[in-house]
Amino acid sequence: MRLVTMPLLAVLFLACFGAGVPNARAEGDSDTMLSIAAGVGLKDALFAIQKAYAKKQPSVALEFNFAASGFLRKQIEQGAPIDLFLAPGRQHFNALLSAGYTDSGHSCALLGNRLVLIVAREKQHAIHGFSDLEAAAASMSIGMPDMVPAGTYARQALEHLGMWELLEQRMVYGKSVRQVLAYVDSGNIDAGMVFASDTALLTSAVVAAVAPADSHKPIVFSMAGMLKSPHPEALQDFMAFLKGQEAAAIFARYGFTPLLSGASRAEVASHP
Repeated sequence: MRLVTMPLLAVLFLACFGAGVPNARAEGDSDTMLSIAAGVGLKDALFAIQKAYAKKQPSVALEFNFAASGFLRKQIEQGAPIDLFLAPGRQHFNALLSAGYTDSGHSCALLGNRLVLIVAREKQHAIHGFSDLEAAAASMSIGMPDMVPAGTYARQALEHLGMWELLEQRMVYGKSVRQVLAYVDSGNIDAGMVFASDTALLTSAVVAAVAPADSHKPIVFSMAGMLKSPHPEALQDFMAFLKGQEAAAIFARYGFTPLLSGASRAEVASHP
């Protein structure tokens, strides 16, 4: 197992991990501040959500803390003053649910996504799909499976395809899905697996293939309001907004699949 350190990315990661992103309005303009722990891949969509919500509730400010789901969970368990958890993967959401930080009445499956294989520009001629990885990819990156849900899904897919043992020794593990994307887009790593919504940021690398839907558990971004939030009414109002049509349109614009129908929610609920 290798974990590559990129100085600039590390600085950015620590900045996001250790402090929230300032809200869009000046201090003093808002009566209530909601602290939101969110997956890194949601950053662009949530900044757009922030602007839209400010028009409806100017008295509520949103402060974001972006990191991989596992790190966000640890922050909450260590007492960080978080109002809302919004991140991919069921593992860390279920842990918060089991520990009593949230409950079924304050949480739901909000978004879906797809898992894709991306390839560095230098390897585009040689890697056209998963079957080419063994022969053509000298290095590959996924998120840390225990901490980064995209990495969890990626390992599931590679195991399903019978490729995990072939590629494991070539793996470089990222601390977030965006770090994986940066490794491949820079050409430092030949191939990687990220969410489809992240690929809008690619400047050099390309999407080579989509992982078969049955190769991994359904990709779910869960939303969980913390039961000890000091702002329960404001929190419930913001969660209602996130489940509404305006927010759904914003999420869709950034490559996510809003899970608004009963059928979609029932499907993901059957895969803990």
